[in-house]
Amino acid sequence: MSTLDVARAELGLAVLYLNKAEARDKICRAIQYGSKYLSNGEPGTAQNVDKSTSLARKVFRLFKFVNDLHALISPTSPGTPLPLVLLGKSKNALLSTFLFLDQIVWLSRTGIYKNKERAELIGRISLYCWMGSSICTTLVELLNFYGMYLKESMMQLLLIHQTLQT
Repeated sequence: MSTLDVARAELGLAVLYLNKAEARDKICRAIQYGSKYLSNGEPGTAQNVDKSTSLARKVFRLFKFVNDLHALISPTSPGTPLPLVLLGKSKNALLSTFLFLDQIVWLSRTGIYKNKERAELIGRISLYCWMGSSICTTLVELLNFYGMYLKESMMQLLLIHQTLQT
């Protein structure tokens, strides 16, 4: 077994363990967005719930970057076009970087990491990583839709050709 296979297996186990926090994060997200809606941006209890839940959700994202790191080093499906592979791997790298840097921002907000100036810079960099990841995801989806459109068009042309021949 190669070193890469061992790393994949160990990251796969870490992903299975970390995915259990997903359900709790979704519950916290519902509370956060519900209180955000109720507060309507006005100070009060609902806004306090929104802010505290936002910080609490960061805990559920600890080490979540491992999921995309695992996807980054995992082999792709055979026959996947190279542009889709490159965009997918770029998305994984950028999202993993965002999630890792976001943990440093969280450490700063909790007071564990003391360098506020550097934390702000890291926060901006992490947002650019998130934006890049979102752009890659959008491009992958658009290319997938285009591929499906081309396949459907080819099938229709073949069907028309077959009916003309009979």
